[in-house]
Amino acid sequence: MKTSKARGWLFLIIAIVSEVSASLSLKGALDHPGLYVVVAIGYLVAFAGLALVLRTGMALGVAYGIWGASGVALTAVLSLVIFGEPLTLVMGIGIVVVIAGVLCVELGAQAVHREAAGTSTATTGGIAR
Repeated sequence: MKTSKARGWLFLIIAIVSEVSASLSLKGALDHPGLYVVVAIGYLVAFAGLALVLRTGMALGVAYGIWGASGVALTAVLSLVIFGEPLTLVMGIGIVVVIAGVLCVELGAQAVHREAAGTSTATTGGIAR
């Protein structure tokens, strides 16, 4: 079980890196059309990686949430570094809020797994806290 979970996280990292690379390449392809090949391959690898993550048993809401939030955060920061695009305080707060939301989804998923295993006693009306 631990091997499957570790593989899930590895596939998720690959999916995130591929998606961010594809997104950044999309911006670069405006000036260098040859990068559209990198864009297409990056997105294909990202979605294939996400599919592999789901095969390991990670919940869709958790996997997609982490993938999406990480992609947004990394793309925004790397766009600042690579392309000199602005990253305002409001944008930074938005990224933090998105990451906090994903953390809530992950913690909720963990509570459901604990309850299913019979180790959680903190429920209200059948909803895990």
